[in-house]
Amino acid sequence: MAALVLLSIVACLLVGNMGKIFRRCELAQVLHQAGMDGFRGYSLADWLCMAFHESRFNTDTVDHEADGSTDNGIFQINSRQWCDDYKRSARNLCHMHCSDLLTSNINDDIVCAMQIVQQPRGMGAWLAWRKHCEGHDLSQWVEGCNVGSR
Repeated sequence: MAALVLLSIVACLLVGNMGKIFRRCELAQVLHQAGMDGFRGYSLADWLCMAFHESRFNTDTVDHEADGSTDNGIFQINSRQWCDDYKRSARNLCHMHCSDLLTSNINDDIVCAMQIVQQPRGMGAWLAWRKHCEGHDLSQWVEGCNVGSR
């Protein structure tokens, strides 16, 4: 009986820390509420397009890079500069562990992404945004989501 109770507790803890695949409009609402629409001149549609092409809106996505670093979470934030994976020396400019970017709570992802976009490259820091979103009509990304887009 004690083993069953312990197993239930462990299962609850694991579920609480698991990632999540957002629906487009669900993510639009979260990002809108976080003030990302218009932040540094980028529309909500820019953020949605980038997140889709980086992670397919999946918060537990990890991509292993050739240099040994990882891209983490819904915005694929890199461990070389922005978070600490404890595997290598990192700048950790967002002051967080990379695993924090892999949960269903994306508040820390948003804060870090806002910090990244304030750098000189802006959203150009994301290859997926440059390749799939920059200069394109992105209106379909917010269509039907009941959020204003700039």
